[in-house]
Amino acid sequence: MPSNPTQDQAGTRSAHRAVQRAARAQPDTQRVAVITGGAAGLGKGIATRLAADGLAVVLSDIDADKLAATRKAFEAAGHAVETFQGDVSKREDQQALVAKAVEAFGRLDVFVNNAGIEQVKPLDEVGPDDLDRIFRINVHGVLYGMQAAAAQMRKQDDGIGKIINACSIAGHESYEMLGIYCATKHVVRSLTQTAAKEYARDGITVNAYCPGVAGTSMWDRIDAAMSHYLGTAPGEAFEKFAAGILLGRTQEPEDVANLVSFLASPDSDYITGQAIITDGGMVFR
Repeated sequence: MPSNPTQDQAGTRSAHRAVQRAARAQPDTQRVAVITGGAAGLGKGIATRLAADGLAVVLSDIDADKLAATRKAFEAAGHAVETFQGDVSKREDQQALVAKAVEAFGRLDVFVNNAGIEQVKPLDEVGPDDLDRIFRINVHGVLYGMQAAAAQMRKQDDGIGKIINACSIAGHESYEMLGIYCATKHVVRSLTQTAAKEYARDGITVNAYCPGVAGTSMWDRIDAAMSHYLGTAPGEAFEKFAAGILLGRTQEPEDVANLVSFLASPDSDYITGQAIITDGGMVFR
């Protein structure tokens, strides 16, 4: 007698580790999130929201002073927090970061690959050192973070592991003077999709958030560099980008943090491989 297709499919699903993990309750202990580049800007905003959501947070940053100040603020607010000074472009630092999270809180549920840098230069002026620096941080850092996070999440049998990468609208479109930065973000989008396919059977989802124009120090630097290369007045380049936002205002860290909060929550358990744009209506995909 032929086998029952419905039963066969059900058997396949039940053997899938992602299904097995999703069927289990969330961990009884407090969920734990790591945020790289978490001492300032969007990373701090994301960490603040995740801490408010009840997660213990581990903040990684290369700037020791900002890291110490942010930790103090989180402790004063009553949040469970740990910090780690490290360089995301070093594989061993990303591995040590995950180890620090597990040492401090016993597990790892969410890993936010937020750290990154910009670069504003015409293509004809981009040299080997420029390429090496931005790719080491924006691409190598994301890859090493995913590897370290996934290795730990595979050891845990409850809940769904969440890896969340910082992409950008520059991962969907390319912009003048930002060509190499855009290239790194296109790579991040590709890595996110590949990791989603490779990690799904381990009960790990991988997604990315794609911010637009924000009133952050990064955009101050972009505007200043545009002024230098294009001869625009201070603030002009920023205003030109911002003029394309349909909702009529630039982005705040909270706008990005709201999306990351969702991607870190059980509400997003059935979403993976997506690079979600949060830009107020600039880029449509």
